[in-house]
Amino acid sequence: MDNDSAIAALGALAQSTRLDAFRLLVRHEPDGLAAGEVARMLDVPQNTMSVHLATLARSGLIRAERRSRIINYRAELDQLKALTLFLVKDCCGGKAELCEPLIAELVPCC
Repeated sequence: MDNDSAIAALGALAQSTRLDAFRLLVRHEPDGLAAGEVARMLDVPQNTMSVHLATLARSGLIRAERRSRIINYRAELDQLKALTLFLVKDCCGGKAELCEPLIAELVPCC
């Protein structure tokens, strides 16, 4: 990941509804959610949610899959991984023991 990609991803997440939508989609991997379901679960009008989902998709953090008349959205976990690694790549000046608490917080998730 380069600076421009990281800035685009972080910019997309720098809005409350988009951050909530992204986190919701991460929780619903690997199946994802229909756009209308995301809007309903976050109590956001569908047309407003469409704009937010499009912003997240342009940043590469989510992708849309058409299933007949329904558009299903999924989190791009590889992009999330790339962003996370980009942010901590040079963590603690190469002193791995200083990064252990961060890694320990991430490990139980999976």
